[in-house]
Amino acid sequence: MSGAFESSERCCEWPGCQMVAHYRAPASPDRLDEFRWFCLEHVREYNQGWNYFSGLSEDEVERFLSEANAWERPTWKMGEGPHGGRAQKTDAEGRAWARFGFSDPLDVLGEAATISPGQQTAGEAGRPRRRLSRQEQHALDTLGVPHQVTDRRTVRAAYRELVKTLHPDMNGGENPDPDRLARVLRAWDVLRQNPHFTD
Repeated sequence: MSGAFESSERCCEWPGCQMVAHYRAPASPDRLDEFRWFCLEHVREYNQGWNYFSGLSEDEVERFLSEANAWERPTWKMGEGPHGGRAQKTDAEGRAWARFGFSDPLDVLGEAATISPGQQTAGEAGRPRRRLSRQEQHALDTLGVPHQVTDRRTVRAAYRELVKTLHPDMNGGENPDPDRLARVLRAWDVLRQNPHFTD
């Protein structure tokens, strides 16, 4: 419990001391995993005069303390990101696997390995990538509109074109395909107020 290494046969590194060195201390703030060896009296003296911040300016010490508060990870105001904009942001969770001790020498995991695809953004506006429900996808298929379409005008135009083709008023009172007309009307009901589409 004292920190002594009983098996040590080194001689104390303190100038003029011939005692056995049972105690170790960090060599310098830059080399914390390298040690100097001392006897009990001199390790106490060495530690008492040892300063982790020796040689650093006041600004460097302040920066070190500020970074230590956030575990030496970069931080920024909410919504800004490291480059001042959400669209340019390198996600804070990118390469999170490295913080847990995993290495990626073949670059298989990459920067975004721990980022959920649902959190990624699309377009300059930074709006979340939309996910259409199965019902919405089916409605778009019924109207013959690609799933990538985002403006309601395109959906409305496809709906009107189909209604003109299928409605009895446009076919001399005949309804050529009543089931298909019903499907088109249901599809428009699903999509007309849908928030996924912009006006």
